[in-house]
Amino acid sequence: MTTALEWFVRMQDDNASAEDRRRFARWRDADPANAAAFTRAKALWDRFDVVSEQKEGRRGVRLDRRKLLLGGVAAGLAAGGGAGLASRPDLFADHRTGIGERRTVPLPNGVRAELGTDSALSLDGPTEGGRVVLFRGEGFFDVPLGQPFTVSAGPVTAQARGTRFDVKRIDDAVTVTAEAQAVSVEARGFAPLTVAQGWQAQCDPARPPVLATADLATVAAWRQDRIVFRDTPLPRAVAELERYRRGRIVLLGSDLQRHSVTAAFDARRADAALDILSEALPIRVTRLTPLLTLVRAA
Repeated sequence: MTTALEWFVRMQDDNASAEDRRRFARWRDADPANAAAFTRAKALWDRFDVVSEQKEGRRGVRLDRRKLLLGGVAAGLAAGGGAGLASRPDLFADHRTGIGERRTVPLPNGVRAELGTDSALSLDGPTEGGRVVLFRGEGFFDVPLGQPFTVSAGPVTAQARGTRFDVKRIDDAVTVTAEAQAVSVEARGFAPLTVAQGWQAQCDPARPPVLATADLATVAAWRQDRIVFRDTPLPRAVAELERYRRGRIVLLGSDLQRHSVTAAFDARRADAALDILSEALPIRVTRLTPLLTLVRAA
């Protein structure tokens, strides 16, 4: 629905080019589901148009239906949406952090966990402390020497004994980084692998896990309220900034993928980071509502 909304907004823009309209037509015709989603976006638009006309007749105020539409959808996305919210497995997690919050959580058996922004964690299993579930977000785990400990994060399981390691879960993409000692990582459907100290396993459900050397300072930056990017693709950088602020950041245009970001920001000022990026890169940032920001080529 978000992609259909982006296309609908773009097609309402008088400055939309002929190429934009050709690309829209290709997207719409590529899948019947795309056309259906576009129709739903138009229905929402028309509904808000009726609301704006009613309000104009009652109070003489003309509302911007584009902002109403986008703001309403963004609010739904930010809240998780009615029935979807009730079915979220992290709703009753033992430990949670809010947007921009960072908190240390003492676990049984001497294990210490530090949770990053917008994260949720629960104890799991009879050992209570020997196994936890990371529903979303990021956690750093300091495990006493000799103590077995397991973190489940979606399709990935990380097992360690007396070590320090970081687990980051965004949807079902999981990254496990070993700061000290080694961590055993198993992604569902693939053979287990060992992540040595200073390395990380990048796990995506669509492909086998990838081992890579880790920049430990960059991985640990969030624990000092910093966000560090090193030659990071713009879409990935924006997705990370989105974790530190309320609402959605929507990128308009596939050409934005060619830009990369190398910078460090204060995690407590994610909105200011967007402004800095707009000065350093040929992009334009438009805040339509407190819950919806658009990023497009300048």
